[in-house]
Amino acid sequence: MMSARVGLSSATRRVAFAPAIGRKQITSRTVIPKRGVQIQSLPSSASEEILNAQRLKRPSSPHFTIYQPQLTWLSSIANRATGGALSALLYGFSLAYLVAPGTFDSVHIVEFIAGLPDYVKYTGKIILAAPFTFHCWNGLRHLSWDMGKFLSLKGAYRAGYAVLGATAVSTVALVLM
Repeated sequence: MMSARVGLSSATRRVAFAPAIGRKQITSRTVIPKRGVQIQSLPSSASEEILNAQRLKRPSSPHFTIYQPQLTWLSSIANRATGGALSALLYGFSLAYLVAPGTFDSVHIVEFIAGLPDYVKYTGKIILAAPFTFHCWNGLRHLSWDMGKFLSLKGAYRAGYAVLGATAVSTVALVLM
C-alpha cells in the first residue's frame, strides 16, 4: 500500500520489493537475449487443413453423450427442423410452379393425389400435418414466453406437454378432414 502512495508503477514495485533471488532472476531475464521463434509460412490451403483437423477434435455442443435429453431443447431443435422443412417444401413447390406452371398447377396436383391409394394419402397427410401443427403450437408457446408466461421450469414443461398434446389432437383432426 505504501508503494501505491509513493507512486511506483507495478513493474517497479515488483523489482523493488522482490527478494534478492527474485531480483537476480528478473535482471537476468532482461540481460539474456531472447531466442526468436522460427516460423514457416504455409499456403492458405494448408492452414485450412490444420484448422479443420483441430475442429474435428472438438466436442459437439451440447455434448449428447453427457446431457440427458430434455423436453426444452428437444422441442427447440424440433421447432427449427420443422420450420426449415416447411420452408424448404414451400420454396421448392413455389420454384417448381415457376419453372413448370402447367405441371404443378392445382388441377394436376388434385388429379395426381386422387389416383393414390388411401394409405398413401393418409401417410402423406400425417407427414405434412404433424410438422405444421407442431411448428404452429410451438410458435404460440414461444410467443407466450415473449409475454413473460411459463418461464419457470415447471411452466416450461407444462407448456411443452401442452404443445405435444395439441399437436397430436390437431394432427389427427387435419388427417381426418
